[in-house]
Amino acid sequence: MIKRRLILTIIIAALAMLICGYFLVLTHLNVSHSHVFLLFFTGVFTLIISYMVLWTLGANEKYSRIVKILKRCYFAVVSIGLIWFIMLQVLIISGSRTDYETKTDAIIVLGAGLINDRPSLVLASRLTATIEYSQRHKNIPIIVTGGLGQGQTVTEAEAMARYLIERGVDETRIYKEELSKNSHENINFAIEIIQESGIDIENATVAIVSNEFHLYRAKIVAEKAGIDAIGVAAETPGLHRKLIYYFREAFSLTNEWVFR
Repeated sequence: MIKRRLILTIIIAALAMLICGYFLVLTHLNVSHSHVFLLFFTGVFTLIISYMVLWTLGANEKYSRIVKILKRCYFAVVSIGLIWFIMLQVLIISGSRTDYETKTDAIIVLGAGLINDRPSLVLASRLTATIEYSQRHKNIPIIVTGGLGQGQTVTEAEAMARYLIERGVDETRIYKEELSKNSHENINFAIEIIQESGIDIENATVAIVSNEFHLYRAKIVAEKAGIDAIGVAAETPGLHRKLIYYFREAFSLTNEWVFR
């Protein structure tokens, strides 16, 4: 019995290496969302193989007592992880609404990548939400954020500005922040532009535009930067993208709390 269990465990481990190796290669090739699948399958196979090792050892009477203890620890860790993940999803969803009522002094639009120098679908959804929000809150500046990405010929901020202008947004309202590489830099560099425009940032309220899955964390970043911020939620296009981004955001939010 031990031999059969060991062979099955080795087969599953080999399958895990093949699948995770495949997504690792795709990640290095910068294939969209491949890093999320790599993270998912690495986690799933780690749990499966860990249990199978205990299952195999449990067939030996010599290790039965220690295996029982380790199984309890295993299920405790899995339960804690699942509860933590669910709690994060509740927080993410709770922060995914647009506040139209609060008076704001500026709009910051967070970047989300370009495709062939044009806004990606996710970024386009943020710009659409920006247009709608700016029509309700007229005459306040709009700061579009994002530097020059690999393989691009225009900055993300420039592409965003063009998109807004093409759809009727007054060019004089748009300010470009063209140096940032991530959400922290998006917000911190945009604050400098807001201050340079003459707005007292300490007494101002800023609208942060991002997708619904990202908005809770974006407001945490804004709070760390010392500004009062409300959220403007853009609808993420496609159910598959929502599932991927909500899954990934739980890990990004954990990283935000633990390491930043």
